[in-house]
Amino acid sequence: MAVASACSGKQSALDPHGGPAIHVEHLIIGIVAVCTVIWIVVIVVLGLALLRSRRAGAEDANSEGRLTTVVSAAVAASVVIIAGLTIASFYTTRNIGVPGSAALTITVRGQQWWWQVFYAGSDASPGFQTANEIHIPVGTDVQVRLEGADVIHSFWVPSLAGKQDVVPGRSNSLLLRAEKPGAYRGQCAEFCGLQHSHMAVLVIAEAPADFERWAASQRGDALTPADPDAAAGQVAFLAKPCSACHTVRGTAAKGTTGPDLTHIGGRQTIAAGLLETTRGSLAAWIADPQTLKPGNNMPMVPLTSVELQNISAYMESLK
Repeated sequence: MAVASACSGKQSALDPHGGPAIHVEHLIIGIVAVCTVIWIVVIVVLGLALLRSRRAGAEDANSEGRLTTVVSAAVAASVVIIAGLTIASFYTTRNIGVPGSAALTITVRGQQWWWQVFYAGSDASPGFQTANEIHIPVGTDVQVRLEGADVIHSFWVPSLAGKQDVVPGRSNSLLLRAEKPGAYRGQCAEFCGLQHSHMAVLVIAEAPADFERWAASQRGDALTPADPDAAAGQVAFLAKPCSACHTVRGTAAKGTTGPDLTHIGGRQTIAAGLLETTRGSLAAWIADPQTLKPGNNMPMVPLTSVELQNISAYMESLK
């Protein structure tokens, strides 16, 4: 069964919308420009050499000296060019580093094959977690602390930042900054197993006031469903093994193996960008996750058709 990724948004290192990504774009353009000039020079010199060799009728006594001069000049030019590109790369890396006083710090943990996202709490408000969807305020430096839970992953949102490896047992950091509101698609950039290509992340940049409203809603517990189908779905969800793997704050579901589902209905996608969040896609995923994403850690839980409809209604209501 072929499934197209539903995680839409800008995803191009040549379409930057944040300071770190702009520095990376300038480095890419600079390297491509230098390499293009080198290629043109080499082709021109090669062409002149071929024409000269066809016209030469006798051995030129000074050819060895000229050849030595040309080779020496080429070696010197290579050293200068390589040194220049190395220095440019070094300063680009410094410019995209995490500042000492980022306004917001988020922890992202890479797992096969999804992203677990933690927003730290404070004395005034509790922390919360989400999955595969990161919200950030526009015009703000955001430090992303990267942790690995199983194998090496790589976190990359091309329009906002450079890529950074996610290594088990080690904490790396990355700077995210968006200058314009929008949805920016990211991807695991390090082959991490069978479903590597289905490990997307969506970064949603919004006005600071909108971000604060979103964060306040995420800190709250799940609302008690008013719809009869959703209410019956909550009962079935808590009675089945679902609650052993997932957390829904405000209920008895306290599992930590899978994503926190407290507000899953408000996310744009499920299964790390595989499907749009609709009642139908939720039902399809719950019914048979191994067909949609073979090898993932979610087992197929036996459900009746009524239980499946009710649980998918409950998941959709968690906004």
